[in-house]
Amino acid sequence: MEISPLLVVSILVVLLVVLTVVRTVRIVPQARARNVERLGRYSRTLTPGLNFVIPFIDRVYPALDLREQVVSFRPQPVITEDNLVVEIDTVLYFQVTDPRAAAYEIASYLQAVEQLTVTTLRNVVGSMDLERTLTSRDTINSQLRGVLDEATGKWGIRVNRVEIKAIDPPKTIKDAMEKQMRAERDKRAAILAAEGQRQSQILTAEGDKQAAVLRAEGDRSAQMLRAEGEAKAIDQVFQAVHRNDPDPKLLAYQYLQTLPQLAQGPNNTFFVVPSELTAALGSVSRAFTDHLPKSPATRERPPADELSTPAVDDAAQAAEAAAEAVAEAADAPVPGSRRRGG
Repeated sequence: MEISPLLVVSILVVLLVVLTVVRTVRIVPQARARNVERLGRYSRTLTPGLNFVIPFIDRVYPALDLREQVVSFRPQPVITEDNLVVEIDTVLYFQVTDPRAAAYEIASYLQAVEQLTVTTLRNVVGSMDLERTLTSRDTINSQLRGVLDEATGKWGIRVNRVEIKAIDPPKTIKDAMEKQMRAERDKRAAILAAEGQRQSQILTAEGDKQAAVLRAEGDRSAQMLRAEGEAKAIDQVFQAVHRNDPDPKLLAYQYLQTLPQLAQGPNNTFFVVPSELTAALGSVSRAFTDHLPKSPATRERPPADELSTPAVDDAAQAAEAAAEAVAEAADAPVPGSRRRGG
């Protein structure tokens, strides 16, 4: 079967028309942009939607993404002011605002942004020591963003944010920092324990103080009450003594009755024999002898200084013997004690 030349020409014409239509109609997705060159020169930028170009004359370049993009750069070694090498990992958030400038002002804007970020980061961190670098991420981010935004503006790129993802100091520095943090924690724990012990001692001392004050007040009240009671008792005894008007003989007898009670104390280590004992005994003896009934012979007998009989002599001798016995009892020391004379 032979194919006619007319059919072949028709098929070629149809294919050419289809190819022309395909190259003429260009559909651009949303948030995309495509640059068009006409005869090697920039003509226009295709916006999202349906666009028409001149086939075989206009050249359409690949689409550029107009959405905000995130790019993470590999960790870069940076030397701090105190000559320590740290690895800094950065993340960049940028957006293409001018497709023409992004395509014609810079050959590769991603590589340019990466190198600019590294150089700016070294300049910023190089003026800080390690401690300030670790605690000044916001400052570093703001300085990086300002420099990058100013430099990339002519490239049709807007840098929205620059974040430092990680700052890795050397292992020796990490170990030293861990020891320092552990020492700080131990210090805070010791301070808290000391504060707790101090508060406990203060509260205990205040409690002891209040208890001592209360005990002292109680002892004072008790002593005052006892003193008032003793004063009232003494006053009553004094009033009773004066009302009854006792003679010295009764007082001497009461004195002799009190002596054994003085010697019965549990803390007494010696017995006191006062010098007034002989006088008290004499008073008691005269009290008993004066009140005894006298016989007729005795009433008729003259006084002792006028009459001296054997009976009188015996009585005198008995009195002298009693006085000597009392004196010896006063002079004799008690076993396990010492003697004190009046």
